[in-house]
Amino acid sequence: MCLGIPGKIIKIADVEKKLAIVEISGVKRQVNISLIVNDEHPPETCVGEWVLVHVGFAMNRINEKEAAETLHLLQELASNEIC
Repeated sequence: MCLGIPGKIIKIADVEKKLAIVEISGVKRQVNISLIVNDEHPPETCVGEWVLVHVGFAMNRINEKEAAETLHLLQELASNEIC
């Protein structure tokens, strides 16, 4: 099973290498955005977008509502201890 974590692109770190800084629940990390950019949607236009991040790659763009709902569910799962 794969899990994509919602994060917000806050900065483009390297346009040529298609790397961005994404904030995920207050933690900033560098991710590869090559899977979500193309000629019509270049890296420079990604700042402010919400994406699903999996193993260092932005896999898909999502809207802010969907991101908030997913983050809420993940927080609920984390707060429930499994014995």
